[in-house]
Order: sequence, then structure tokens, then C-alpha cells
Amino acid sequence: MKKVCFHTEFVKLQQLMKLADIISQGSDAKMLIQNGEVKLNGEVCTMRGKKVYDGDIMEFDGTEYMACRRDD
Repeated sequence: MKKVCFHTEFVKLQQLMKLADIISQGSDAKMLIQNGEVKLNGEVCTMRGKKVYDGDIMEFDGTEYMACRRDD
């Protein structure tokens, strides 16, 4: 499992995908998410603006990514 860290209270799902280097631009995320290719906490999520918090698990293409909030 890979950790993807951010400094805010939450990030949107499409932002997490960008931070994880899965996509390079938001339009790529829109297509992948709307096609049901992304899971959040074990369930398919079709909302690219879904808020992701510390400890949430995103899965894409067989790889899991843990959202990690950093305070530094």
C-alpha cells in the first residue's frame, strides 16, 4: 500500500489521484472515476469531488493508496 500525503483537512478524490501520480490532469480523473474504475474504502466511487480524509483507502488498477494528512 502506498501512502499519499496532503496538508489540508481533506482532499477531493481527483486531487488524491493527482497527488498519487495516477493522472496528470483532472479530465483524466473524471473519466476513470465515472467509469467506476476507482474504489474508496472498498466501494466503487463515481464522485470525483468526494472528500477523502486521513486514513481513507483509495484503490485503482489493483493498487491501494492510503490518504495521509501531514501537519508539518
